[in-house]
Amino acid sequence: MMVGAFLWGGLADRIGRRQTLLISLSINSVFAFFSSFVQGYSSFLLCRLLSGVGIGGSIPIVFSYYSEFLAQEKRGEHLSWLCMFWMIGGIYASAMAWAIIPHYGWSFQMGSAYQFHSWRVFVLVCAFPSVAAISALTTMPESPRFFLENGKHDEAWMILKQVHDTNMRAKGYPERVFSVTTIKTVKQMDELVDMGEGTAWYQRWRMKLADLFNQVWGNFLAIFSPEYRRTTLMMMAVWFSMSFSYYGLTVWFPDMIKYLQKQEYSSRTKVFIKEKVEHVTFNFTLENQVHRNGEYFNNKFMNLKMKSMVFEDSLFEECYFEDITSSNTFFKNCTFIATLFYNTDLFKYRLINSKLVNSTFLHNKEGCMLSDFSDENSAYMIYFVSFLGTLAVLPGNIVSALLMDKIGRLRMLAGSSVISCVSCFFLSFGNSESAMIALLCLFGGISIASWNALDVLTVELYPSDKRCTAFGFLNALCKLAAVLGISIFTSFVGITKAVPILFASGALAAGSFLAFKLPETRGQVLQ
Repeated sequence: MMVGAFLWGGLADRIGRRQTLLISLSINSVFAFFSSFVQGYSSFLLCRLLSGVGIGGSIPIVFSYYSEFLAQEKRGEHLSWLCMFWMIGGIYASAMAWAIIPHYGWSFQMGSAYQFHSWRVFVLVCAFPSVAAISALTTMPESPRFFLENGKHDEAWMILKQVHDTNMRAKGYPERVFSVTTIKTVKQMDELVDMGEGTAWYQRWRMKLADLFNQVWGNFLAIFSPEYRRTTLMMMAVWFSMSFSYYGLTVWFPDMIKYLQKQEYSSRTKVFIKEKVEHVTFNFTLENQVHRNGEYFNNKFMNLKMKSMVFEDSLFEECYFEDITSSNTFFKNCTFIATLFYNTDLFKYRLINSKLVNSTFLHNKEGCMLSDFSDENSAYMIYFVSFLGTLAVLPGNIVSALLMDKIGRLRMLAGSSVISCVSCFFLSFGNSESAMIALLCLFGGISIASWNALDVLTVELYPSDKRCTAFGFLNALCKLAAVLGISIFTSFVGITKAVPILFASGALAAGSFLAFKLPETRGQVLQ
């Protein structure tokens, strides 16, 4: 997404908002579709990578594209309503995960080579909104500001006339005639040199691509020109600080919840020492147990799940394991004599420092197994937390939309950042699962207003010929900060809460301070 934001943002200022958005969403849809079906980890990662490059351009382009159709007095409000659809998309994704992924029975396979699990259905369903957006965009016009900026006055005139006529009919004045009094003459986009009909096609394309690259790169350098340098540097600092703290905390919260769940789960572990079991058939779930120095003779383990099972320094003689599905299960320093493993996922890496004497593995399970912490109740909790965390931003979205044009962008941005900073300190008191969920919702609901204000501010601070380029670059920087925040914050899970809280609070405080140094854009005509 970081690469996509920078790439498509720059291209949108050169070849058009609508066209670039269609291309980027199409790339996302195609590779999201492929990622649902491909087999193999590397091919899946490649498809997700390319899908991310496609979707990365949607945010910087869609805000710029939409803003260029809006009236000045309602621009902040309507851009804030647009931000709400990020929340709606999050609710859709978490609800689909909740409804689809736990249905393991939806899986099917074709031989041992091709398998289709329920999580693949979820990946496919998540591509549907992108397909719907592409279908809708084919009926939408290009931004008239983009046309005007590139000297295409006739095309811009037709779109503006359509907007005018639609608005007048809605207001009950269909007889009002659209007229243009003045047109600002702008510098034409650099035209390609005519290389003649005899030039090879690949040379013409190479020349076109080289010229397009030079135009995009020149536009990027322009946002660091003396006229915009201070604004760009200040916006970089605000975007980075907010993204670092927000993404770091929102990923740290679920990891902390999972850590608390594991702690509680581990406290219920049953320990068995020096047990001797002979001629017994185990056909029920074995869960959350530790067996040390045990001896098992002529036992059968059939059609069962092993969850968080550990066998240490144990002996298995003439035992039979069939159709075993395991998670977080290990055999340490064990000895297996004349034992058969048939259709199990007890791979060699689960047998740590163990000895195999006349023992055989037949028809090992393939494909995606249960995760290391695969309690179904835990899975439902993760989806439920994601759903609640996304839904919690609804009040903040509504408040920011109603107040954005009344109190201004800077007050909204700085005020929300300050309150978010204060709310970080309450995280110290979250020692239970329910408390952490409540604090996650509180933080998300408060901080969303600052994100909405930042999006509106970014759109309004740059002129039309640099708007998508600047937004794309700042959004790419946001993803870089997110990666750093997630990496740093999650490294402290289970160690200390103080460091992540201090990092997040410090970043938010710095962001709110810098926000006051930016120019206010409320009531400003788009450049």
